[in-house]
Amino acid sequence: MNYARINGLSYSLRRATFSPRHLRNAPIVFRSASLTRSVQTQSLKPEDATVILNTQRLARPSSPHFTIYQPQLTWVASIANRITGVGLSVLLYGFSLAYLFAPSTFSSANIIEFAAAMPDWVKVVEKTILAAPFAFHSFNGLRHLAWDTGKFVSLKGAYRTGYAVLGASAITTVALVLL
Repeated sequence: MNYARINGLSYSLRRATFSPRHLRNAPIVFRSASLTRSVQTQSLKPEDATVILNTQRLARPSSPHFTIYQPQLTWVASIANRITGVGLSVLLYGFSLAYLFAPSTFSSANIIEFAAAMPDWVKVVEKTILAAPFAFHSFNGLRHLAWDTGKFVSLKGAYRTGYAVLGASAITTVALVLL
């Protein structure tokens, strides 16, 4: 019913318009016989079917993915939040397992002694590598908590909080490195 209203064609009008005149009043047997076509199929071995499928897949156009889009703060921050979360988790679980299997090697005294023997520039680089993801992930987590309460969910609010997270992360990273 809605289809007929939208297109302006009722069933009988469509039938009269789109079916051939000589078949409209013909017996049902003649109509069904004249509209059928013969289709031939052949059986394929699974290997042949796989080859045909792979050939078809190679001929398909590839999806442009996100390389055609201009980077935006919202999706870059989302991806960075996931990457920093995974990196911090791997670091935490890796160190925990290392301490579990070799507690004497990864004791606090050994780690402090090892860190004291490093050159200053290596310490600064390592602190930066640890502090930047920690600060970003922490502040972006607070941003997401604010979103969960319904605040800053507009586009303007998302960008304002995104720039605030980047600024706070930079300041906190510098502060943590200088400790």
